Amino acid sequence: MFDKREFEAQIARKGIKKYELAKRLNMSYTNLYRKIETGRFTREEIGKIIDILGIADPVPIFFADELT
Repeated sequence: MFDKREFEAQIARKGIKKYELAKRLNMSYTNLYRKIETGRFTREEIGKIIDILGIADPVPIFFADELT
């Protein structure tokens, strides 16, 4: 299960805006917004996000067992 809150915290910690992240992922802001709301990212997108945000451990964000 996708942890939206932790994902958005990672974006904030990196200090980039969502529209910047969307641009770096080669997608529209609207598409990124939808993916964040649904938690449906491709493996390729997850890999790029990990690189862009410098996420050391993506499991709690993209593969969380349950949300707190």
